[in-house]
Amino acid sequence: MKKYLIALMLLQAGLALADDAVILKLTSTDGVLEPLTLEAPAGKAITLVIINAGKSAMEFESKPLKIEKVVAAGKTKEIKIQALAAGSYKFVDEFHETQPSAQGTLLIK
Repeated sequence: MKKYLIALMLLQAGLALADDAVILKLTSTDGVLEPLTLEAPAGKAITLVIINAGKSAMEFESKPLKIEKVVAAGKTKEIKIQALAAGSYKFVDEFHETQPSAQGTLLIK
């Protein structure tokens, strides 16, 4: 019984930590990212929700974060990002990377 209670407490603690994730939304529309700057506190996990409202696929890429995800037209994807140290992390829609409107920054404060 004691092992069961310990396991239950650990599970609840894990769920509480997952609920503490900061949710950020990024919308992509054919080479235009909105917003271009996302902000989150340091030391908090992040769930990045990417909404592709465009007519073509987009690829979220961040070399500093080591993330590459293709999001089909009209689809939404969630990316889990572990807690980060304060800093500036660049990202881009790689399929439109030469456009300034497709280049963004994740600011961790």
